[in-house]
Amino acid sequence: MDTDTTLILFRNLGVALAIGLLVGLERGWQQRQADSGQRVAGLRTFAIIGVAGGVTGHLALTLGAIVLGMGLLAVAAILISAHLVSSRERGEYGITSEMAAFTTYALAAMATLGSPALAAAGAVVTATLLGLKPELHRWIERLDRDELIAALKLLMISVLVLPLMPDHGVGPWDTLNPYRLWTLVVLVAAISFAGHFAVRLLGHARGILTTGVFGGMASSTALTLHFARLSRRTSGMDSLLAVGVVLAQAMGMPRMLAVASVASPALARSAMAPLLVMMTVGLLSALLLHLRLDTAHLRAPRRMGPPFRLKDTLRFAVLLIVITVASAAAHRLVGDAGVFAIAAVAAMGDLTAVTLSVAQLSHSGVPIDTAARALVVAAISSVLFKSFLAYTLGGRRLGWLVAASAAGVASVGGGMLCLMTRLPSLPGI
Repeated sequence: MDTDTTLILFRNLGVALAIGLLVGLERGWQQRQADSGQRVAGLRTFAIIGVAGGVTGHLALTLGAIVLGMGLLAVAAILISAHLVSSRERGEYGITSEMAAFTTYALAAMATLGSPALAAAGAVVTATLLGLKPELHRWIERLDRDELIAALKLLMISVLVLPLMPDHGVGPWDTLNPYRLWTLVVLVAAISFAGHFAVRLLGHARGILTTGVFGGMASSTALTLHFARLSRRTSGMDSLLAVGVVLAQAMGMPRMLAVASVASPALARSAMAPLLVMMTVGLLSALLLHLRLDTAHLRAPRRMGPPFRLKDTLRFAVLLIVITVASAAAHRLVGDAGVFAIAAVAAMGDLTAVTLSVAQLSHSGVPIDTAARALVVAAISSVLFKSFLAYTLGGRRLGWLVAASAAGVASVGGGMLCLMTRLPSLPGI
């Protein structure tokens, strides 16, 4: 065995030992009050299990996988025997420590079988789950049925349905990509889900504002849809929800610049100044709305309802399909000269998609200054459409508050658009 191979073997065995020590440290601390000899396994035992797993994994490389299988059966038999004795003597029937020991053995074997980094990561996750027992139990106790069902639905549409969607164009002119459309459906549901728990954990004021900022970085349309539904289900929250929607609108501008900088750096530089000015106006509007709030009297409703409704989310997906097909039709009828109309219509659905589309057009012969103006048109259309959503889905007060901010942002955007038309040669304008 050469020097490099020996060093790799010692490293992997060291990882196996560290896995046993890490899990054993957590188990030993949790059971520190127990008398000596009354624990199924402590720090030393877990360390030995880690070494045993590492040695077995190394032997399996030379003697065959049967050695690993025999080792797993032997450890399982020892743990079952220890559990039977422990449960008979103390009346404790939990198997957490036993399963932790078995997992430690398997992870240690994985370390010497060639995946030490993955095994170490698994050990960290295992120790974390073991250490968070009180917090996890409290979280489960506070979880109601609506939240549990919503979590299962979110997992179903993301883990089960999304991978089944074809990632290519279908429908009229091959404009509909089922995978991307369903990704937006999952994003809408995920933002609603995250916003629901942000409000529960942080309180209405901080939870809604935090959701507005980070939700806007993901999808301001999805965030507006969620807050509009929340406005319908709660009373006295319209002003605070309006701040969240306006924040989401403002954060859509740096998201456009980030996407454009990856797809077309020249386009990002040309559109930077007007989009940043619009973002600043949006943030100032949110600040003014927030200063008028009296959050001391806000109280969370006894029941907030489900984190998201799949029916409403699917309706949003249908809206996206209609907008996408309409944009494709406009492009076929008008051609490249209709880039502004396409941007205005498509921005009602997804700013990221329209940014990528305009960036692609800039690589296909459309001048950079024209593409930059199209991005500004898309941003203006987006904020106006969000105010329309807020008004129609969330109610009159929420709609007017969002529309007042949108009018200011759109006016500034229109002014910047005129300036870009007159002075196309200035950097960023």
